[in-house]
Amino acid sequence: MRMVDLIEKKRDGQELSTDEIKFIIEGYTNNTIPDYQISALTMAIFFQGMNERERADLTMAMVHSGDTIDLSGIQGIKVDKHSTGGVGDTTTLVLGPLVASLGVPVAKMSGRGLGHTGGTIDKLESVSGFHVEIENDEFIRLVNENKIAVIGQSGNLTPADKKLYALRDVTATVDSIPLIASSIMSKKIAAGADAICLDVKTGSGAFMKTLDDARELAKAMVNIGNNVGRKTMAIISDMSQPLGFAIGNALEVKEAVDTLRGHGPEDLTELCLTLGSYMVYLGGKASSTDEAREKLKEVIANGKALETFKTFLQSQGGDASVVDDPSKLPQAEYQVELPSLEDGYISEIVADEIGTAAMMLGAGRATKESEIDLAVGLVLQKKIGDQVKKGESLVTIYSNQENIDEVKEKLYQNIKISSQKVAAPKLIQEEITL
Repeated sequence: MRMVDLIEKKRDGQELSTDEIKFIIEGYTNNTIPDYQISALTMAIFFQGMNERERADLTMAMVHSGDTIDLSGIQGIKVDKHSTGGVGDTTTLVLGPLVASLGVPVAKMSGRGLGHTGGTIDKLESVSGFHVEIENDEFIRLVNENKIAVIGQSGNLTPADKKLYALRDVTATVDSIPLIASSIMSKKIAAGADAICLDVKTGSGAFMKTLDDARELAKAMVNIGNNVGRKTMAIISDMSQPLGFAIGNALEVKEAVDTLRGHGPEDLTELCLTLGSYMVYLGGKASSTDEAREKLKEVIANGKALETFKTFLQSQGGDASVVDDPSKLPQAEYQVELPSLEDGYISEIVADEIGTAAMMLGAGRATKESEIDLAVGLVLQKKIGDQVKKGESLVTIYSNQENIDEVKEKLYQNIKISSQKVAAPKLIQEEITL
């Protein structure tokens, strides 16, 4: 088998066989196929695409390029959730304990964030003592005991994907549905889940800016999951404005606690109930998503979900008293209100730019080496469609810097006010259950 022939084959729009895809991924992982040939192939895929079988084969070849996590020691159907990212996306912190409180095992492998705010692990580390450095046997024991645990990502999970992504990033081939879908799904499958629930974002704060692109990606990932034996469902949700109110690590932990108490933002609560109902259904704890939703509402109302969150924090060394006393979370030195300069209605909140403002405060990482300030961030006081009076607060800025003029300017530029009332965007755009 020669790589040049396979490049030519894909360039001309032909299918690559299972063995050919395996040969390519194995060769690239062990450095017998050079970057320049893989670059040519990814560009051919960018233009010619891949069919469902090719996408599934590519995904599984990347899964088998490194370690896979064996979760067979965990009782029950292990359900994982993946979001394609966004601003203020606190769902994992709520969903994990919420779903676990109904007996669905959530064995979560999470990473640290590079971008607007920290990843799930950074957010959880806002809780004093919480750690994810636990051995695999302990991880499995905790999930069996509490139905939830979070561990850091393995160093050798899908190494082919890591290499391929780095190459795509510098060869203008990131925006390829087959390559995005197989990249995401290879990591989820290698992490050992039996079923996968996907939250594909669309809008200004999302990777997929249009509904058509988000739909195409969601369908591609659902197809891959089901084709390789993992029950997979997806929703498409709006990210034209930040989710919830809080953007920043400790601030998002507090918002997650509020949501588990039943007092969270309407959009965050709705998204968690929608995703959670799929997870509970896929986990075999309800006969329909409607029944699952009612059960989720019940564990919020009776406090069971919040108790599960406390147990989860404590089991991994965290100070669970922060749940009842959020002042024990990292606190910013300054709280500054950003006043509206006019009367009107909020017509636009440019999500990714608001995320950048939070990063400027220190809430996220601009580079891998950046230090995150867990205390800082933003709390929105208004969302799209809300009325605002001149002088009323648009955002509360939590900062450890005295001079935040640039942050204020960034916020003013990206929170638009109209004289006409604007409808709030629809949160759940579509549900995909192929």
